[in-house]
This record gives sequence, structure tokens and C-alpha cells, in this order.
Amino acid sequence: MTRRLNDEDELDKVPQPIRGNEGYVDKGPRNVMLDRQNPDILSPPATDHGTLPNMKFSFSMAHQRLQEGGWTRQVTQRELPVATTIAGVDMCLKPGGIRELHWHKEAEWAYLLWGTARISGVDQNGQNFLDDVGPGDMWNFPSGIPHSIHGLQGGCEFLLLFDDGRFSEDSTFLITDWFNCTPKEVLARNFGVSESDFADLPINVDHTRYIFQGEVPGPLSSDKVKNHLGERKFSYRISDLKPVKTSGGTVRIIDSTIFPAASTIAVGIVEVEPGGMRELHWHPNTDEWQYHLEGTARMTVFAAEHNARTFDYGPGDVGAVPFAYGHYVENTSDDTLRFLEVFKSPQFQDVSLNQWMALTPPELVKQHLEVNDNFMRALRKEKRPIVK
Repeated sequence: MTRRLNDEDELDKVPQPIRGNEGYVDKGPRNVMLDRQNPDILSPPATDHGTLPNMKFSFSMAHQRLQEGGWTRQVTQRELPVATTIAGVDMCLKPGGIRELHWHKEAEWAYLLWGTARISGVDQNGQNFLDDVGPGDMWNFPSGIPHSIHGLQGGCEFLLLFDDGRFSEDSTFLITDWFNCTPKEVLARNFGVSESDFADLPINVDHTRYIFQGEVPGPLSSDKVKNHLGERKFSYRISDLKPVKTSGGTVRIIDSTIFPAASTIAVGIVEVEPGGMRELHWHPNTDEWQYHLEGTARMTVFAAEHNARTFDYGPGDVGAVPFAYGHYVENTSDDTLRFLEVFKSPQFQDVSLNQWMALTPPELVKQHLEVNDNFMRALRKEKRPIVK
């Protein structure tokens, strides 16, 4: 809905850049639907100040690559320049759809959004891996480890995270691409067969298969490849992790301490009940990358030098918070807010503003903030990832 608004009654139905006595109506061409999704950008809180970079990008604005076996889209540093440490890919496979055998220079951490998939891989020691994963399950393939993803009955969609904001799906090492870039006589010598055995290599416009349509695989046992070197674990089930519960919601933290395969990416799965918020905090070790699953949220980011900016998020949106910037995440919907906090780090780390104040000499806090004893009594020495 991008058009000029003239009718006064119509103006009353749309959000306006007005805050108290400040601002005025916008009668010019505008995208009203976008303004409704971003009320705190249209009319920012009075506490916002300065010029900070954009910290939001929606997967709905990302280029959609359609393939025979499904689709994919990505949000990287090119789409969200402030996100330098993590890139995200949203991918969907049809029943039987196959993400071609491949590997990356970056580590791949994944969260299954819906459906079921079969994942496979082989590590540098010759240990192989095969597993079926469902909603909420995760996997991690370290950089350089070859793997594949196969859609089971009903298909699937999953979020892929990579530990470099400059990542691109186009730079993936694909098995068909390599075969088509290698002389057939070399392939024949390598595998001990004749050149004619490679006469039917798939060759299309980009010499790869990438995401193609295959058959829905049978039971997991039917795909098992026996290996005397044994199997290596690259998946993690959400059912194996009990959430940390607080008055305002829950959080599940998955990092290398419980999922050793994920040595470069740590994730918090956060749920905030209506009326709740992820408390004021910052991360002392790295940037934060967010993916919003359900509900709507508001986040104000504090960047020092009296700079702060507020953003609104909904399902499918990506958020980014630079290293050490203070922030909170508030549930602005009547439903549970669910989002992922992602970090390029072997461990999840944050510093709670509340806990910092509670563990600092009380008189020192009072002299800084000129607060009363009621404020001091309300402080908590225990960190709570989510508070109401």
C-alpha cells in the first residue's frame, strides 16, 4: 500500500509520525503496511537519540531462489551490514527434496522450523553420521565437513546459521560442480572406473543440482552405511534440554558445553510470555544475531555517547546487536514471543544490568543514580534471562 493519503478520515486510520506535540501527519506517498509493522521507527520513543545503523532485515525482503526440490533465501552482511559475524539462510525442501552433497568454509548450525529431514555427513577421520530430525531439533557441521539434507514425508523448512556474516550460499562447494570441473579421465583414474561411467553426469545451466527433487527415503535403517570407524554425533534434540524457567518465560541455551559439535556458534532459544521482557543486558564477548519465530517484539539498543534506537520485530525478521551494546527485548503481542539469540562463540555469555547493580556496593549505586531504598531492595543477585 504505497500511495498519497488525502482524506482526513483515512488519515485517522493509519499510524502517523506524531509523538505528543511533536511531529505531524504524513500525507505523502508512503508504505502504510510497513509503517504499521514498525511503529517505533515511525514514531520513536523520546529516549531514542543519535544516528545508529539499521539493525533489522526481514527474510520476506530477501531474494527467493526457487529450485525443483524447494527454495532458499539468505540474510547476510550484504542485506544487513551491521551483522558481521553471523549469516542466516532460510531453506525449504519438498518431500524427497535434496540439498545437494556439499561443504562450506564456514560452520553450519541449523534449527528445524517444521517437518522432518534426514541429515548425513562424514568427518575428516572417516566417521560417518546419519539422523532424522524434527521440529526444534538442531545440527551443526563444522567448517569443511561434507554433508547433505533430505526432505522426508511432508517436507521441511529450516534455518541455517553460518559463523561469518559475509557467507553466501553461492560459494558452497557442491559435489556435481566439482565433478563437472574435473576432466573425466581424472575422475576415472581417481575412482578406478572408465570414463564412460561418467557419461550421464548432470549438466545444466550452472553445472550443479543445488536443491533437486529426489525420492522420499525409507526407514533410517535402510540408509545406514556400516563403518568400522563408528559414527560421530552432529545433531542435538530439543527434547534433551530442559528450559530455564522464570516468571516471564523460558530460555534454552545450546552451546559447546552441551553440544560439542557446535564449537563456534552458541544459541539461546528464548520464550517471553505476554507482558514479559528479556531483561536489560549486553554480551561481553561478541555480536548478537536474532531470528524471530513467533509473536512481536520491541528492542531498544544503547550504543553509548547518548545514542539509542528502537526497532520492532515480527516472525521471519532478523535482528542484530553489535558487540557490547546494551539492549532489551519486550513482548508487544498477546501471544508468546519466541526468538533465537545467536552468537559466534563457543559459549553463551551475557551481563545482566540488574545483577550488576545488585552486586555493586549499594551506596555507590545510590550516588550514581540517586535511587531510593525501594529500588535497591528490588534488585536481584541472581541472573534471570527473562523477567516479567
